[in-house]
Amino acid sequence: MNEKHPTTQFETKLIHEGYESDKYGGSLAPPIFQTSTFTFETAEQGARRFAGEEDGYIYSRLGNPTVTMLEERMAALEGGEAALAFGSGMAAVSAILLGLTKTGDHILCSQGVYGCTFGLLEMMQEKYKIGHDFSAMETKEQLLQAIRPETVCIYVESPINPTMKLVDLQMVAEVGKEKGIPVVVDNTFCSPYLQQPIMLGCDVVIHSATKYICGHGDVIAGMAVGKKDFLGKIAMTTQKDIGGVMSPFDAWLLLRGLKSLAVRMDRHCENAERIASFLLEHPKVEKVYFPGDERNADYAIAQKQMKKPGGLISFSLKGKKETAQVLMNELKLIKIAVSLGDAETLIQHPATMTHAVVPKESREKMGIDDTLLRLSVGLESWEDIRNDLEQALSKI
Repeated sequence: MNEKHPTTQFETKLIHEGYESDKYGGSLAPPIFQTSTFTFETAEQGARRFAGEEDGYIYSRLGNPTVTMLEERMAALEGGEAALAFGSGMAAVSAILLGLTKTGDHILCSQGVYGCTFGLLEMMQEKYKIGHDFSAMETKEQLLQAIRPETVCIYVESPINPTMKLVDLQMVAEVGKEKGIPVVVDNTFCSPYLQQPIMLGCDVVIHSATKYICGHGDVIAGMAVGKKDFLGKIAMTTQKDIGGVMSPFDAWLLLRGLKSLAVRMDRHCENAERIASFLLEHPKVEKVYFPGDERNADYAIAQKQMKKPGGLISFSLKGKKETAQVLMNELKLIKIAVSLGDAETLIQHPATMTHAVVPKESREKMGIDDTLLRLSVGLESWEDIRNDLEQALSKI
């Protein structure tokens, strides 16, 4: 925290946390330390830094001032002690899961996960005999029954990608504490503006910073936030040795993106609520999955742990896979793309895109059918988004 100007409100932290301009010649924007390595004043100083006896930068894979600014800001926003920046969201996921496990261990996951996370879990099981199971995590009793003696991590997405199902994070955190099992939460869909899992008792928060943290569709990045000691071990093992680190320029772009996170999220959420209302009333829409819908089974959880219902909507159509594809192809304004959290409204077909790697039987257990579409509502006029959906729906 900047001691000269203590920041207490979230919106202020987005702009000021982790950077003191007077230390950098008064530059309003943080400088980009675009360097691969750092020089030492003496051989002895280099030895001390490599031995961990002296603070200071060594090599940008091990730390960089611009990246540090981002890490300090993200830690403050999520309410964690420390943060680590990665070259992608999956680099963050893999570093944390590999750092927590060894051969013979078991990971308990929420009912659905991102397709590449599913692929990682399958690879860990095949290559390293690290098992995993999925649980709906609807009650404490259900969660306790799913935990094995070898369970070393509870991994949760909430909302789950792409079904938007919610998990009561406080309940899961209580079980984790009771059993001594760390709880890791992928908070990508919410950003720290809408949900703060650490403040609910969870241990580690992961983000694909590519999404809402960036907000402009021009960075691939990941973040992990948690306890300083734990992340310090991750930094010196799986992050350092596997090497999925963030570049200084990407860190700078994320610092810039964070400044507008609150105002962007407000608009995303406002637009999504209006579009969800439109879809809920449309005769060609079978079902809408949106945390802000009072008829949603998880609405009470959303009210409990989310500031607003978010900018993502999933919906299924009356028809078949080809019906969903025709709808996407008829859209004019909305772009077909697999990311989310950008200024542009994006739509994708999970069964053949983000979750194509997941076997059909497993997809169906997750609630992903062939007519399910995921809509990332952007910052455009909501009327234009609605009108585009309306004209496309008229073609199916």
